[in-house]
Amino acid sequence: MAAHLCQCGFYGSNQRECSCTPAQINRYKSKLSGQLLNRIDIHLEVAPLHFEKMTGKIAGESSQVIKKRVVDARKIQNIRFCNSDTIFCNGQMGPNELEEFCSLNSSSIKLLEREVKRLGLSARGYVRILKIARTIADLDTS
Repeated sequence: MAAHLCQCGFYGSNQRECSCTPAQINRYKSKLSGQLLNRIDIHLEVAPLHFEKMTGKIAGESSQVIKKRVVDARKIQNIRFCNSDTIFCNGQMGPNELEEFCSLNSSSIKLLEREVKRLGLSARGYVRILKIARTIADLDTS
């Protein structure tokens, strides 16, 4: 899912100034229900690309490099869940697998607790963070 942060589409942009009032921004954001947003695993603000990036004059990671990293991460998950008939990837983990494969040290627990409280995350949000963190670690082979 992709969405602008305001009606004019320039809220938070470094290229143009947003013409929306704070009330308009809040009204626009309220159109996306919290229940819907709560079911989206990753929320990410993406700044507009500079022309050089769009035209390929600034080299980024190639699709082949990214694909290899994803394939390698899936292999890690296949090995991790090889004894399960129902779990094939991190997104399918239940409470037992989360405890086994997503254990946190005390400083990580404190950080996560602080952010759960600060952001008002639900239990579903907490679990998503653990699953996404495990996936990011797999992509990093760590």
